[in-house]
Amino acid sequence: MSAPHFDEARLMQVLVAPIVSEKATMLADKSNAVTFKVLQNATKPEIKAAVQLLFKVQVKGVSVLNTKGKTKRTGKTIGRRDNVRKAYVTLQPGQELKFSGEAA
Repeated sequence: MSAPHFDEARLMQVLVAPIVSEKATMLADKSNAVTFKVLQNATKPEIKAAVQLLFKVQVKGVSVLNTKGKTKRTGKTIGRRDNVRKAYVTLQPGQELKFSGEAA
């Protein structure tokens, strides 16, 4: 079975930003997984293809989590944070992801 073909321009937009937090760092050390903020309508195969295209690594699996935006108040006005879709991308053993600008 051949890999599905995705539009390269779409794949460039799928990954919004890497998530750098204590939990994400712990996961990276423990299970070789990298955490990204992704588009709301991004699918697991799209996320996998985007990571492989942009970082030239082999992806083992993708887990996705939707987080509802919290309601926040600033004085009288009530607003809402955006909903966030996170992707936990597990890399194949021996694969490593280096972000540009990261200290060596």
